[in-house]
Amino acid sequence: MITAAPELRTDRLRLRPHRRDDADQLLAMWQDPVVVRHFGGQPVAAEDSWNRLLRYVGHWVVNGYGLWAVEERESGHFVGDVGLFEGRRGLGDRFDTAPEAGWVLLPAGHGKGYAREAVKAALAWGESQHDWLRTVCMIDPDNAPSLRTADALGYQVFDRQPYRGRELLLLERRRDWHLEGR
Repeated sequence: MITAAPELRTDRLRLRPHRRDDADQLLAMWQDPVVVRHFGGQPVAAEDSWNRLLRYVGHWVVNGYGLWAVEERESGHFVGDVGLFEGRRGLGDRFDTAPEAGWVLLPAGHGKGYAREAVKAALAWGESQHDWLRTVCMIDPDNAPSLRTADALGYQVFDRQPYRGRELLLLERRRDWHLEGR
């Protein structure tokens, strides 16, 4: 089984395993008001950010897939995280039984198509390594940029559910839809 994130490259981005020295960048990202407004609205504490980093690394060890740190290839600057994970959010079998796609970028990475480019690479890797037929994601209905990214990747809304005090959209992407060109 895969126990660490493999490096993936796109035209503009490098997806790599998270490292200990990502801790400060993750904390800065999860304390940025622009980033957290669609993730509960509150900046995270240093302890929570550190535990997130440990979860990212551990997810690969336990499940053989997870999230990547994303860097611009040209500059080497950290721009965010993308990947797939097992969230066990308690949202029902239609959501909780599929790998969940997630993406979050620093504001400097917004509006450049980075999320779409990186998640597309992560999905291609996941579908080839794990033969996934379906993935899911959850998005705040007010997060228009993420909804556009999800749509471009082939995700479609299948439900709305409350989660941690907010009504969120649940979306799914079926590999056969992608192969059919939906």
